[in-house]
Amino acid sequence: MQDLVFSRAQRRFAILILFSGAAIGGAVAGCHRPPAPDVLATVNGKEIMRSEVEKYYKNSLGETQQEPSIEQANIVRLNFLHEMIKDEIMQQRAAKLNLAATDEDVNAKVTEMKAPYTQEEFDNKLKARSLTLDDIKRDLRRSLTQTKLLNKEIESKIKITDADINGYYAAHKSEFNLIEPRYQLARIMVTSGPAQQAGNLQNNKALGDADAKKKIQILHNRLDSGEDFGAVAMSFSEDPNTASNGGDMGFVPESGLHSDPEVYNAISKLKPGQITDILSVYDSPGTPHHTVGYATYKLIAREPAGQRELNDPRVQQTIRQTLREGHAQLLKNAYFEVLEREAKVHNYFADQILKQGAQ
Repeated sequence: MQDLVFSRAQRRFAILILFSGAAIGGAVAGCHRPPAPDVLATVNGKEIMRSEVEKYYKNSLGETQQEPSIEQANIVRLNFLHEMIKDEIMQQRAAKLNLAATDEDVNAKVTEMKAPYTQEEFDNKLKARSLTLDDIKRDLRRSLTQTKLLNKEIESKIKITDADINGYYAAHKSEFNLIEPRYQLARIMVTSGPAQQAGNLQNNKALGDADAKKKIQILHNRLDSGEDFGAVAMSFSEDPNTASNGGDMGFVPESGLHSDPEVYNAISKLKPGQITDILSVYDSPGTPHHTVGYATYKLIAREPAGQRELNDPRVQQTIRQTLREGHAQLLKNAYFEVLEREAKVHNYFADQILKQGAQ
């Protein structure tokens, strides 16, 4: 279930996008005077600069050669600015609660980020994006701080009771009656397209087909060496819909797998806990000439058709997770609305666009 307040991409917005080149610069404290022309917004006096937004905007273009219209470009800039305002509100709240990430937290994440590469490869990737190690540490600190805040203020307060689970099952019993076999799968995917937000903890993105092949082979070797599939997926998979869940795709009906015979044939030969070889990912299943990336799948469980009863631990786990995600989604929506209401925010860029449009 998606988080309507912070999507997977939004939850990682403050992390430096190492392989797409976004970097958030330091903001300068404001004061009670008209802002300088390069100040696009303030949050309780903290300035968000035009140069910061431009970094996100330019990197969002990827490798495209066509410049968008002025209107389209400013829509993208407004969206980035909105996310930066939200992040700054969260950072300030975390600071008040003494929940800022520590140097140890940041250094541990940097170590994970560097893991698949030699020092030379890592340095070259930084150089190619005009980034420094300090850039990475600064944005990792913001991301980790936001996670600490939400864990403290939201996640730790969610309680799911047996009565909640029983009630959900009674209302949704038919959903647990399987009309066909299904497979619980996890996937690690690497894409070969233009640089973009990777969706993983490291914001690690392959740059082109050759780099994608190399990356997926490195990750597959690590799995063969016994590394945890979920941990590798969270750190390096480029599927934004599953990376944050350790690659977990949930349960896929058998008919859904038949749409890609290569994937179905590979998975049907597995026992629970095993992984496939490296498989090509196509923009349209069954069209090998349109490869867009590479993946490896793990079979977590295979279930036959039939009714699943409430006493099945898997049923209870599914319901508990569904209810927890729903509560978290609602609470995070409400939590940010309260923080935003209490903050003093001024979006000068939005003012400027409206003023120009009225002329």
